[in-house]
Amino acid sequence: MENKKLFITDTILRDAHQSQAATRMKIEDMIPVLEKLDKIGYWSVECWGGATFDACMRFLNEDPWERLRTIKKHMPNTKLQMLLRGQNLLGYKHYADDVVEAFVAKSIENGIDVIRIFDALNDVRNIEQAIKATKKYGGICEAALSYTESPVHNEEYFVNLAKELESMGADVICIKDMANLLLPFDAYSLVKKLKENVKCPIHLHTHNTTGTGDMTYLMAVQAGVDIVDCALSPFANGTANPATEALVATLKGTERDTGLDLTALSEVAAHFRTVADKMKAEGTLDPKVLNVDTKTLIYQVPGGMLSNLISQLKQANAEDKYYEVLDEVPRVRKDFGYPPLVTPTSQIVGTQAVLNVLSGERYKMVPKESKAVLRGEYGKLPAPVNEEVRKKAIGDDKVITCRPADLLEPELEKYASEMKEKGIGKSAEDVLSYALFPQVAEKFFAIRDKVEDENEVRNLIVEDLSI
Repeated sequence: MENKKLFITDTILRDAHQSQAATRMKIEDMIPVLEKLDKIGYWSVECWGGATFDACMRFLNEDPWERLRTIKKHMPNTKLQMLLRGQNLLGYKHYADDVVEAFVAKSIENGIDVIRIFDALNDVRNIEQAIKATKKYGGICEAALSYTESPVHNEEYFVNLAKELESMGADVICIKDMANLLLPFDAYSLVKKLKENVKCPIHLHTHNTTGTGDMTYLMAVQAGVDIVDCALSPFANGTANPATEALVATLKGTERDTGLDLTALSEVAAHFRTVADKMKAEGTLDPKVLNVDTKTLIYQVPGGMLSNLISQLKQANAEDKYYEVLDEVPRVRKDFGYPPLVTPTSQIVGTQAVLNVLSGERYKMVPKESKAVLRGEYGKLPAPVNEEVRKKAIGDDKVITCRPADLLEPELEKYASEMKEKGIGKSAEDVLSYALFPQVAEKFFAIRDKVEDENEVRNLIVEDLSI
């Protein structure tokens, strides 16, 4: 074991509540303890990106950029971290390079220090622009390996991918185990191999959906992992990440002691316990997400994808086909060239499996998203696809073999002039919000700007009275 402390990234402000409470934690629930969080001594605190951007505007009537600036103001001493889906940014399609560069630049300008960049297919061409921009604007670039298991995804595959990402400029390599598939002894072996083959620090991210997360971290720590993702206990475990306090206590007094103070952690946790209780009472936090679910280990299907499958079958009045669909998922995944099952490919493969079972004929119905995957619109698939299936799905359509974003014209100016015509938005950040979620952003601007205008009028009246 290496004689150095383990660093911790706490996900309490992002992934923890995204995993357990559909990203519904409000900034007002965070502000009271941000100064205390800032004093803990974490390597970083993950607070932005992922689904927070969309959820802020769509459900919480909050400006995501304002949230970031507020957190930065209260936490000047801690690195703030975000999650970015490469060329997809925080949306669900590829954006042109000019939008990617502007988004990264503004994220760093508004307070982000570490950007974790991943691609659902591990196609490095889909993350190269985000890596370049992160380096250009002075951010810490954490490039991620989307971990999965298949005949092509072995240890050698991930080691080669890590070496490639390091050569592209990654400052940190992250093993992103979003479905909690990386088991403890495999984690030990993979971390050891990565430490032997790359120079930059190794950061491990997992969840506790299957109840193996803590053991996976402990084995990774023994193999020399540098940083791990944990969540403060009120929003830890189940579909979220392993608990911060438990790991800190486990390593206390060892060579890998985190140096974090359990008393300080429990003070901050006490606040988040009241937030969790409030969210349970409101129904935004369903206690079911805290249960261990080993189905992921058996079917290799992440929790979110399982609940999607169940609701699709319910709608079709075909819940009795559940196990047939679970058997079909690996077959579709093989036909599609073994994409990792992470957003958006998990939903695409799952929906196709449901349609294959319900229609009684495989690939009789092929949604546009499945066609896009087979056409190469999402990037290069890890393994060869089933050509018969491709032919049935897209006929003689041309398959994209270049970097998909090379086919996109610059689009930032287009979004800006659209907004000008509509008379909406007030800043460069607003243009980026609109580029990612046009309808959601437009609706949000209308509410936000109305409130701001009313406040301005109120302030003017107050000033008039004071003259």
